[in-house]
Amino acid sequence: MFTVVIPALNEEQGIAETILELQTVFAEQGYESPEIVVVDDGSSDGTGAEARRLGAKVVRHLSNLGYGKSLKDGILEASFDTIVTTDADGTYPAAELPKLLNKYNEGFDMVVGERTGDHYRESWFKMPLRRLLKFLVEFSSGTKVPDVNSGMRIFSRKISRKYFKQLSTSFSFSTSITLAYLMTSKCIAFVPIEYRERVGSSKVRLFRDSLRTLQFITQAILYYNPIKLFILFCSFILAIAIGAFLFGLLWSSVTLMLLGVGCVLMAILVFSLGLLADLLRQIMFR
Repeated sequence: MFTVVIPALNEEQGIAETILELQTVFAEQGYESPEIVVVDDGSSDGTGAEARRLGAKVVRHLSNLGYGKSLKDGILEASFDTIVTTDADGTYPAAELPKLLNKYNEGFDMVVGERTGDHYRESWFKMPLRRLLKFLVEFSSGTKVPDVNSGMRIFSRKISRKYFKQLSTSFSFSTSITLAYLMTSKCIAFVPIEYRERVGSSKVRLFRDSLRTLQFITQAILYYNPIKLFILFCSFILAIAIGAFLFGLLWSSVTLMLLGVGCVLMAILVFSLGLLADLLRQIMFR
């Protein structure tokens, strides 16, 4: 058995269809009816009442505490160890879940639905932000990550709770749990799913939530593998040093060449700090 956790904020329009679709799909596949936990994150509409009417267990926040906090509270409320997360807006098709569950039963620590399809398009504004976050996650973990922040995933309640202190309470939760698993050598499988058009309006505030995600990625790298972050900074400073030195030679500029030398010294200092941070991490985790 497993528990489906659905965070919801003003999703009265879509929550009923989401719950009914889950119940129908699992009944058709011969599964026992799953436990469904809906976390009503301070909704001002009838989201909670609608979910309760359809037999879901409802956790109610008196105010909006965030997507990640809703998932954490839903996970804590779950009766079973296997946790399935999805959204209440109809974007993740329940029909894909049996495929993800089969993959999870192969022994993976986490299975993530990799979003594909016409409705998963990146706008000119979203694309560079997502690419930056994807690069940082892949660089820090050393693993190719097809979808950094998909909301449809399956994992163990027991294992995920070990990371709760490091996980975001905002929309960055999905990214931070992916990174935490990867940086502690957990096995993650990515299964392509068809992403659908959402019901209602998006609750994501792109710029603010992207900054928060960047913050949690940085914190995760410092916590699990700090030298990676210092290597990134060091590489950036060395690139400036090489550029300054080459232009100094080209234009016979002593100032630029001295700037290049100064940047090299700074890069050495940053790398040394990275080694010290990594040593402290090893001591902390003994």
